[in-house]
Amino acid sequence: MLNDLLERNVRWAKARHVEDPGYFTRLAGQQAPEFFWIGCSDSRVPANVVAGLDPGEVFVHRNVANIIHSADMNLLSALEFAVETLSVREVIVCGHYGCGGIKAATENLPHGLADHWLEPIRRLARSYAVDLARESDAEARRDRLSELNVVEGVRRVCETPILQGAWAHRADLRVHGLIYGLKDGLLRNLDCSIGPGHFTKETNA
Repeated sequence: MLNDLLERNVRWAKARHVEDPGYFTRLAGQQAPEFFWIGCSDSRVPANVVAGLDPGEVFVHRNVANIIHSADMNLLSALEFAVETLSVREVIVCGHYGCGGIKAATENLPHGLADHWLEPIRRLARSYAVDLARESDAEARRDRLSELNVVEGVRRVCETPILQGAWAHRADLRVHGLIYGLKDGLLRNLDCSIGPGHFTKETNA
């Protein structure tokens, strides 16, 4: 399988060079993406593919169920680099319908270390239990919880000292929440975008 992967890489690189001889030369230069994408690790939701972007146009962090943990140094380091070094203009938190992490968080089954990681999802489900109960079935409840997780993720990104500091220095930076549909390939705007002057930790505590 590894040999097959390497062969596919060679075919892709050759085809890309034929199509655009200067592609790799440009890509090897300094990256200057406008987007920082926080998404799910699900292999069916690659950021640049679903967004129709080329490599180099989006800086990516992915984890199970696109959760924003306030102590996740991996995420925070990537966010800091994206904001302070790459000067991205848009931060996107993107979840997806049919998320396995969301499903695991709503099951009364053991999932090992994932249970610790998914605890914020369970807290969110408890907080919105009344709203979720209005959904027609378990799948609809999980999809709604996926949306709520994105909205919460946007809020938590905005609470970070990284974003607060950027806005204090008048950075023109916005945070958006999107959800991806596996069944139709479409991204949907959850209309929870936040930009400069629209968020402070004090007013949203």
